[in-house]
Amino acid sequence: MKCSLARWVQRTRWFQYATSIALVAAAVPNSGKADPIAAHHLEGTLHGYLSIRNEAGEVLAAGDLIQVVHGDRVTAHLTFHFKDGSLDDETTVFSQRGTFQLVNDHHVQKGPFFAHPMDMFIDARKGEVIVRSLAKDGKSEDAKTEQMKFPPDLCSGLMVIPLAKNLSPSASGTEVSMVVGAPKPRLVKIAFSGQGEDDFSLAGFERKARHFEIKFDLQGAAGVIAPLVGKQPPNIEVWIQDGEVPAFVKEEGPLSEGSQIVSIQQTGLTGPNKAGTASGK
Repeated sequence: MKCSLARWVQRTRWFQYATSIALVAAAVPNSGKADPIAAHHLEGTLHGYLSIRNEAGEVLAAGDLIQVVHGDRVTAHLTFHFKDGSLDDETTVFSQRGTFQLVNDHHVQKGPFFAHPMDMFIDARKGEVIVRSLAKDGKSEDAKTEQMKFPPDLCSGLMVIPLAKNLSPSASGTEVSMVVGAPKPRLVKIAFSGQGEDDFSLAGFERKARHFEIKFDLQGAAGVIAPLVGKQPPNIEVWIQDGEVPAFVKEEGPLSEGSQIVSIQQTGLTGPNKAGTASGK
């Protein structure tokens, strides 16, 4: 889902350390090939209901994932409305013709839940990133446009779940690229590794889900110094139920820099109640 992967490192300042450790950074090797992940299980049209909970199990936000498919192009729109008035809104357009490839992505986070509100648009075809910093009241401040050379394996947060659905259970070392928005946007790698299967239940019936761990590979100067200054992002955990049509089960991790660990899951509905009943009035 969103998700959620670029959010943790959106406004970090690791690049500020690059000058002081340039000699060390030069020794850091480049990662492997930039190959998009093959699209074996194609995404379809859907409307999903999701919730965000903290580690105590309290609901923080409710959301809708609306996904529409036209030909080989998918438009996914995920919106979370928080109880504290915050908003997390992301729209991703990607192609699934043979492989998954990002077309564009627009991601907005604002409100008290997010220490660093932001508005970022990525145009993968033009190689362009526009970052608008937001004030605490959600109003847009200055906008910066960066030209970048994107590899073919570029993805967004909303593409993480479709990618995980198409990895083998034993996937290890599979990497794709992602843009993270610091004051100056930059490319990082995220690496998937299979962690076996874990149990979950559906209406009291036990099932199993494939467990993937997703780790940020901060290359260059940032990658060298991040662990030393305690800025290495925590891993993201994703669970997928395997089968003819793989299904999202759960995602766990922070939504943005410095935020608490939360979980995103499908959520059940309550009601509607018949007209005239006490609970339906």
